[in-house]
Amino acid sequence: MLAHSIETSRSTDPERYMLFLHGILGTRANWRRIARRFVEARPDWGAILIDLREHGDSLGFPPPHTLQTAAADLTELERSLNRPVGGALGHSFGGKVVLEWLRSREGQLTEAWTIDSSPSPREANPDTSATAEVIRTLEALPKKWASRDAFVAAMVEAGQPPAIARWLAMNLRRTDDSQRCFGPDLGAIRDLIADYANTNSWGVVDALPEGCTLDLVIGGRSAMFSQSDRERIERIAEQNPSVSMHVIEQAGHWVHVDTPDALVTLLTSPRSPQR
Repeated sequence: MLAHSIETSRSTDPERYMLFLHGILGTRANWRRIARRFVEARPDWGAILIDLREHGDSLGFPPPHTLQTAAADLTELERSLNRPVGGALGHSFGGKVVLEWLRSREGQLTEAWTIDSSPSPREANPDTSATAEVIRTLEALPKKWASRDAFVAAMVEAGQPPAIARWLAMNLRRTDDSQRCFGPDLGAIRDLIADYANTNSWGVVDALPEGCTLDLVIGGRSAMFSQSDRERIERIAEQNPSVSMHVIEQAGHWVHVDTPDALVTLLTSPRSPQR
């Protein structure tokens, strides 16, 4: 079962829960601050912060490592929780997992959010991406480090920015000999990235399952969405009021880091379940 943690408002018991999904090489901790603000502003909702397969504490999942199996993991988690899930939010890779998960939500009132996650396949060579460079760096480094600080120093010395090195350190695990190792299986991560890059998720956006709403949030300074992507979403939204597009002009790809206040305002604005 996926590792997860739950956030709720102190003032009430939630009627339903929102799943929060990180991107590649992230962990559930990435969204904790936003989730806490979300449940305080919408106390009828709780938040379930999730480590996706082969991330954080969700290790050892069997292949295949695809968007489809990642979405199936969410459905399995929901069955085991005995808590009403009413929505999901996903950033980047996690956004496409949300779109795949929506295929199973026909007829269920569901509020879905994707954060700077284009439904289009990624045409660029994934081997030239910044994420691929991070993976090559991790593969070239020793398998163990004496401490978290030693890992961060090694990553920086290998050319990664300090902020990225500290963020990656959230995936470290303590070994039996009290050292640290990088938890995720990098081969599985490569498989997830490849499936993410190759998958065309427009079918879900074009024909949103009945009972679902979908809000696509775009970082204005991000290159994730092409102009044709934006125009396509606008055309869909004109025909289907359950689909909305929001551009936060000041944000890059890391919308929740660059402009947290603007994002929380969107997430907590009054809305009808079926708009």
